[in-house]
Amino acid sequence: MFDAIQELDFRILDWIQLHLSCPVLDPVMVIFTYLGGAITWIILFAILLILRKTRKDALVSGCGVLSGLLVANVILKNVVRRARPCWIRPEITLLIDNPKDYSFPSGHTMAATIFTVIMIRKHPKLAFILVPYTFLIMFSRLYLYVHFPSDVLFSLAVGIILGLLTCFVEGRLKHQHSLRHS
Repeated sequence: MFDAIQELDFRILDWIQLHLSCPVLDPVMVIFTYLGGAITWIILFAILLILRKTRKDALVSGCGVLSGLLVANVILKNVVRRARPCWIRPEITLLIDNPKDYSFPSGHTMAATIFTVIMIRKHPKLAFILVPYTFLIMFSRLYLYVHFPSDVLFSLAVGIILGLLTCFVEGRLKHQHSLRHS
């Protein structure tokens, strides 16, 4: 079954390379991949923490994204140890540095999804910005040939679950706090 999934994954990646790859999209996809990276998240959370109005959002979404980092990059990548598509097919020219960590799951996708779910639950009007942002990060990982579609889809699903779980835990903590102070 794993071979069948990987075969389908490569078909999708190769289709993207053949039909969508172009000089106009190349720099756009590189930018969106960098926008989904660790440096962007650190800067974003620092800005949200500095601003008094968004401090609580920073703490909640930061906890959610850190949980995703733990699940994706610390645990699953090292347990599953799936080679990246660009490692298996080194003839593909990469537009970014060749990643050193494993492919499964996509940390970029998981972080963006968790952040998006939490922020949309708190501020639904942000959906029109955050949903396309998340999908562009996800697609950039495929376009750049550094993740398999199954890595990205799994990360999207787990990111949604972790985002909702983070919101649930925050709600429970608020409830317990209000019970103690009433």
